[in-house]
Amino acid sequence: MDVASSIPGITWEAAGAAAQAAVRHALAHGWKINAAVVDRGGNLMAFLRMPGAYLHSIDIAIDKAYTAASFGFPTKAWMGAIGHDEGMKLGFANRPRLIVFGGGLPLRLGDDWIGGIGVSGASESEDEECARAGLAAIGLAE
Repeated sequence: MDVASSIPGITWEAAGAAAQAAVRHALAHGWKINAAVVDRGGNLMAFLRMPGAYLHSIDIAIDKAYTAASFGFPTKAWMGAIGHDEGMKLGFANRPRLIVFGGGLPLRLGDDWIGGIGVSGASESEDEECARAGLAAIGLAE
């Protein structure tokens, strides 16, 4: 049995198409973003940076994608999951690469997920809107 072929994944073509769609959506609205797509293991599959997008947002976009791929739910959902638990707030705040605000979405395939997309550079809701455009471009829903 070929185990590797039974593990769902995202192709480089789909990753590139998702990042391009996110950037095109931002361009149509006059936003400047960075867009990243990672596979289920958090490995960078595609990245695009629009001229003029914030430099610090490069890592934030990649980490949003990584966080969404790591847990299989949107980065924006983290604060609701943490709730009023101060220990969790402090603990998660000290985790490298964990982003707890919007702009990162998992790439869901049925009941599983195959990666994540992260967008950074515009507002939280605009970043998320661009990430959704990336999902739609490759036939996935949130």
